[in-house]
Amino acid sequence: MAPRRAAALRGGEQSLREHLIAAARALVARRGTAGLTVRDIAGEAGVADGVLYNHFADKEELLAYALHAHVRAVEAELDGAAPRPGEGTVAANLRAYLARALALHAAILPAFAGLTTQPKLLARLGDLPTPLAGGQGLRTELAGYVHAERRLGRVAASASPEAVATLVVGVCHDLVLGRLLDPSGPPPEPPAELVDALVATLLHGVLPGDRAGARDGPGRTPG
Repeated sequence: MAPRRAAALRGGEQSLREHLIAAARALVARRGTAGLTVRDIAGEAGVADGVLYNHFADKEELLAYALHAHVRAVEAELDGAAPRPGEGTVAANLRAYLARALALHAAILPAFAGLTTQPKLLARLGDLPTPLAGGQGLRTELAGYVHAERRLGRVAASASPEAVATLVVGVCHDLVLGRLLDPSGPPPEPPAELVDALVATLLHGVLPGDRAGARDGPGRTPG
């Protein structure tokens, strides 16, 4: 172990397990997970190769924790917070949520490049809870927001919070995560006009005129 790192660990600033996760996260942020070896991670951490196996079952378990840490860090660095029920307008809140979710997915995309060819790492990730939105995940977070707005009367009583959340998260997957299959180009940057059109479709549906709202009665308000 490098002297400076060893001294930091002895001082109690960070456990060796946390240090290994931090080192792996730094590599994942720079290079993604594809091709990373135990030697790469050990070199970044300044420890012998075998030290990793004292704290993790295998390299994939360590990388799963590193990916989680990376996603949490990226989410924390994003501008703005998730929308709060009753504040602003529903339209503006959905637009902000969608824009933030798209930015998040685009930012973490490079770290996930090549993940589809690593089934063992995917299995390790599947064993861990979602790292997003405080552990509840983006879909549950947004569904909770829509539930709250529905209770406040700012969203139609007939609206399905789960459907809204699924549609919004599905947009992120379609526009961004599809690039995992072809990560050679830059991350996508959906135009603001598309975000506006998606929010308008969520609010007003696809039927002509006001037919979509006729079913919902007077409780239907776009915010």
